[in-house]
Amino acid sequence: MKGFRIRDEMNGVVEPPGKTWFWELEAGVIFADRCIQCGTCVAVCPSNSIGVNNDSGLPELVKMCTGCSLCWDFCPRGGLRYEALWPPSTTDSEASEVPVVIKSDSADTYWKLTGGPPGDGLGAVIGEYAVRAGVPADDVQDGGVVTAMLLALLAGGDIDGALVSRPSDNPDEPWKGIATVATTAKEIIGAAGSFYNQTMALAELDLSRYDLPPKPRLAVVGTPCEIQGIRAMQARRWPTGAHRIDAVALTIALLCTKSFDYEALMLRELRDKRGLDLDRVSKVDVIHGRMIVEYRDGSVAVDEPIKDFHGSALKGCDECADFLGRGADLSIGSVGSLAGWSSVLVRTEVGRLAFDRARGRLDVRDLDDREALVRLDNLDKRIAERTLQRKLDPDGPLFIDFAEHLDSYRGTDRAPVVRDR
Repeated sequence: MKGFRIRDEMNGVVEPPGKTWFWELEAGVIFADRCIQCGTCVAVCPSNSIGVNNDSGLPELVKMCTGCSLCWDFCPRGGLRYEALWPPSTTDSEASEVPVVIKSDSADTYWKLTGGPPGDGLGAVIGEYAVRAGVPADDVQDGGVVTAMLLALLAGGDIDGALVSRPSDNPDEPWKGIATVATTAKEIIGAAGSFYNQTMALAELDLSRYDLPPKPRLAVVGTPCEIQGIRAMQARRWPTGAHRIDAVALTIALLCTKSFDYEALMLRELRDKRGLDLDRVSKVDVIHGRMIVEYRDGSVAVDEPIKDFHGSALKGCDECADFLGRGADLSIGSVGSLAGWSSVLVRTEVGRLAFDRARGRLDVRDLDDREALVRLDNLDKRIAERTLQRKLDPDGPLFIDFAEHLDSYRGTDRAPVVRDR
């Protein structure tokens, strides 16, 4: 990116070598409609120069850029090679042996890479289960596993809070999720359920407005791209300004192939085009390749193929090949398990300890269909590859359409768009 034209046009000053500026991220990712709204660029900026635009919800420069290059280097759609953060895959015979993730010190919350070729099968896995909450909280999605685990970890003193999504307080934003750090059981339960919009979650790791101990321990529940940003920052210790990456003690990835733009999906497609009363909605879900929206009285307001809503999805999601959240401590979603259950992949020793802590609140059995996870992961990778090829060659073959491949997943009870709380 050296010699980028925006820097050249600024003031005629010769650019120092090796610098990449926020304006380059802005041009190459944000203005190019590739931003996935993970918040990594905000969290990694050592000078707190990047904020979130109140109107667009996208990153913006709020004070002078120093050209440190980190926003570009750590952006999953910029310079980050997130697949390099995946620990080596394990085979079935290795799953019960030494944990895959090695820490430099047992008290160190930072991630340490083990190296090796990643990406095969389900990735690094030391346990795989079908799980549901024994007594699910109200409004949970599918098995309610994540909410049950967070409640157990908070009650046991293992975490001081959790970075999650909760409903917006703005009456003009019904069914919009916003990032928050939940520090009580009531707040965790209030964040149960799924939202299909991204929240710039990692920007919320500025913990100054939360009542937390000096050295807090947080669980982060996020999409794979958000976990990618965390792992990158943990792998390279670099001052991150006001954002406390050091506080992240547990990462939970929600299996995901696609997130949506809030206004495009909830307001334009559902409210305006289809006439939904969003104040009456009790649940939004994607199942068997269909978008299902239910009202509180039990009636179904929308039941349509998910492909009808693909125009509302974030375009940068098509480039992601990390459906399984391979860098997380735990990966949780519904593909591979029956209705009302969630698939849980335990990836690290930290994840195993967290899962064991919560077992008393969970019903646990063997995973129903691990191959369903592998098939969908392979499809996700092919779509990412085809998307990137199309960007390089606009006249090349068309994108793969999820809807054309749904028959492979009919028996899994879940369609490709997966978000599970």
